[in-house]
Amino acid sequence: MLATLSRLKSPRLLSPEIFLGYILGQEVRSKKVSLLSHSLPVSAAVRQKVTAGSRDVSSSCSLCAKVRGQPKKRELSEKKLTRCFVDHRRVKLMAGSGGRGVSSFHSEPRKEWGGPDGGNGGDGGSIIMKADKFVKSLAQVVPIYKGEDGQPGGSKNCYGKNGSSYYISVPVGTVVKEEGEAQADLSEHDQEYLAVFGGIGGKGNRFFLSNENRAPMTATRGMIGQERVLQLELRTMAHAGLVGFPNAGKSSLLRAISNARPAVAAYPFTTLNPHVGIVNYRDHEQVAVADIPGIIRGAHLNRGLGISFLRHIERCRFLLYVLDLSSPEPWTQLVHLRYELDQYEPGLSLRPQVIIANKMDLPEAREKLENLKSHVSQRVIPVSALTGQNTEELILHLRELYDGYLQGEGSGEEKPKRW
Repeated sequence: MLATLSRLKSPRLLSPEIFLGYILGQEVRSKKVSLLSHSLPVSAAVRQKVTAGSRDVSSSCSLCAKVRGQPKKRELSEKKLTRCFVDHRRVKLMAGSGGRGVSSFHSEPRKEWGGPDGGNGGDGGSIIMKADKFVKSLAQVVPIYKGEDGQPGGSKNCYGKNGSSYYISVPVGTVVKEEGEAQADLSEHDQEYLAVFGGIGGKGNRFFLSNENRAPMTATRGMIGQERVLQLELRTMAHAGLVGFPNAGKSSLLRAISNARPAVAAYPFTTLNPHVGIVNYRDHEQVAVADIPGIIRGAHLNRGLGISFLRHIERCRFLLYVLDLSSPEPWTQLVHLRYELDQYEPGLSLRPQVIIANKMDLPEAREKLENLKSHVSQRVIPVSALTGQNTEELILHLRELYDGYLQGEGSGEEKPKRW
């Protein structure tokens, strides 16, 4: 076999030893033959490839290439979701500057004194923020934006091209602030906010033509575009918000009543970012429920990223207090939660609400539930997010709160947008 291949003397072909090594190696891999065996089985097809000549040999053949399958999409972990989800950005916006005007005079045969014909420069491009319901985070917003400058004017009364406006897509629910003061609230899809204006283009000498000045030489430069430093804050848009201390079972409860799949683990602060789940009803109505990360005592003083968590509750129209029945005194949790909400925004804890007693599957939960009802005057719904016990009652009461809010009961604000 090697003698047959050695007769070929073309310098551009592979040597027979290298080619035979590739063929035998592929045959060993396909047949799963051990390299320690006494004999290597070579099929007739392999021998035919070797003895037929080496004109079919190519260094880029499929035998030398790796077989790559389609990569499988893996679900993002909570750690990676933390990197992808951004709810606060500080951006510097610089609009485009206007183009300069031109000073020129028209001249052609038999018309040497045609007069001024310098055109104006184009206006600079503005930067506009636009709410997009398909954008879920501020992660794609970069720190600096620069608008397009206007083109300079030309002779023969040619005006310069205006700079194109630049649109920044932000999630629905983004609040634009400047030095701590709110400038815009992008709470609707396709809502726009003109953040910075582009500079006005300069004037050519044709603009200054008058009866008193028949040959103006003046041309002005374009104005510099507006510059601003803005803070963008994303506040979760949801009808109801799950409020509770860490490890109270909020994420498990959201998984039990909606289609959301937040991370669940047996340690506190599992949820690092808000998750929104949709509760579907038979009449095709949908209620959005937000899983707010756990709040600790002193959250209004920005302890444990408390301000970052509390600002997401401002959008919620009614609150679901989730209490942990495994704690010694669950009713004290309710007192501390209301205190933190009122310290952040006065009257926030007075919105329509319901108290959820979670972890009813524990042995001591029944006795603590009776003590909890004796300390509070509101309705208490006992549930178990782990087993799904009594979640139907919670879903029905959630619909009652939603219908009452649609009718404007207890709220003078504008009616909510349906999900």
